[in-house]
Amino acid sequence: MGSKLALNNELRRLVEARIEHTLRGIEDTLQQIIDKQEISLKVIREDIQSLEESFNLLSQKWNIEILYTLFLRNTLGFSGLKKTLEVNSRTLSDKLKSLKKHGYIVRTVETGPPLRVEYALTTKGKNIVLLALPLLYYSSSPISPEP
Repeated sequence: MGSKLALNNELRRLVEARIEHTLRGIEDTLQQIIDKQEISLKVIREDIQSLEESFNLLSQKWNIEILYTLFLRNTLGFSGLKKTLEVNSRTLSDKLKSLKKHGYIVRTVETGPPLRVEYALTTKGKNIVLLALPLLYYSSSPISPEP
């Protein structure tokens, strides 16, 4: 038990250090862009508002769970997702259609017999998972960063 706790603490420390490094890089890059191009707050606000649809989609129940499950499993059929997530068929079907429409997943039909439908992440979907997980991790971390 002690070695597992030490590993968890080491992993947490490494993840937090990587997140901190990435955040500093993003902040520096944005500051350089703002300084060089003299971007107004109005333009920044418009850019942020244009992201609202994506944030709304990703914050809906089941969407991140679906993407994360596909990230871990590479591909899954409808029944595999349903069983793993313990979600009803109608909800899962609606969420998969929406994620496909927005380019986060791809649906592949393999002709049978039996007919088989599999879902997998697109590059955009994989990148969203990789970006969302540190955000979720960081926001739920018991250690709050210093300003």
